[in-house]
Amino acid sequence: MNTIPKAELHLHLEGSMKPCLVRYLAERNGLSVPEDIFAPDETYIWKDFLNFLKVFDRASLVLATENDYRDMTYAYLKESAEIGCIYSELIYSSDHALLCGVSIENSLQGIIRGIEDAKRDFQIESRILLAFVRHFGAAKCMDVARFAKANPHPLITGVNLAGDEIHFPPEDFVDAFRIASEAGLHCTAHAGEMLGPESVWKALKHLPITRIGHGVRSIEDPKLIDTLIERDITLEVCPGSNVALQVYPNFEAHPLRKLKDLGVKVCLSSDDPPFFATSLNQEYHNAVRYFDFSERELLEMTRNSLNAAFVDEETRAVLLKKLDK
Repeated sequence: MNTIPKAELHLHLEGSMKPCLVRYLAERNGLSVPEDIFAPDETYIWKDFLNFLKVFDRASLVLATENDYRDMTYAYLKESAEIGCIYSELIYSSDHALLCGVSIENSLQGIIRGIEDAKRDFQIESRILLAFVRHFGAAKCMDVARFAKANPHPLITGVNLAGDEIHFPPEDFVDAFRIASEAGLHCTAHAGEMLGPESVWKALKHLPITRIGHGVRSIEDPKLIDTLIERDITLEVCPGSNVALQVYPNFEAHPLRKLKDLGVKVCLSSDDPPFFATSLNQEYHNAVRYFDFSERELLEMTRNSLNAAFVDEETRAVLLKKLDK
């Protein structure tokens, strides 16, 4: 599977850290981390979606310096490049950085260094999406949007509405998205994961998005499927995450194949891989094992990722050329 070129649009950077890296950073920074969040197989222990968010937050507290952010970014992109990934978008939460006592400027500088070092060493391209974390509140999301507008950078190309989908609807974040969009940033949002089609409808109605994070429960509404196709909306699908969080009981029940066959543009991502015992390589492997995707169809999903990627057209052309080779 390593020989198939891959691209990833839905990866929470803080959620990419394996327990071994969390332990290492904690020791380096003289911090403690509760051992009861770690499973013996380099994954994490959590009970449900909201508990997962708490464990995610706890693990990310070991990030205390610019170098920590650099090392986290470099580690993930190195691993991605080794399994054939040519492009990765990293969802970064400035709110988590501030909780760790690291300024937005310093944490972003670390991520940028990690991206640049990984591109130099492994020829992998990457971009940063700023997270609007729902459960931190609309005011904090506005702060993130204002920061992005005041501090443009060529590697920061988009925003993503993330966090607790159940209690914080898209319409609460209209103003933050307006600021981001006016600043030239591309927009995507988590929807149709913990909630059904109504979550996707609201995101499409209220936010200037061109992609949907997850969006798999759109399968429950034929009219919504038609709308996704008409509006050329790409779904960032993370089957391993969906099964781990019990959105679906198993891969056989997951609608990835149905969405693809109906004409919806889908692509594969790993979300928070060590939390869900998966990886981008595993997601491509599972697409063959559980959904009977052919090599041609795998390459088509990579192409969907690149066509929907938040990059300039020159970079997109270079990436598509790599895929065509």
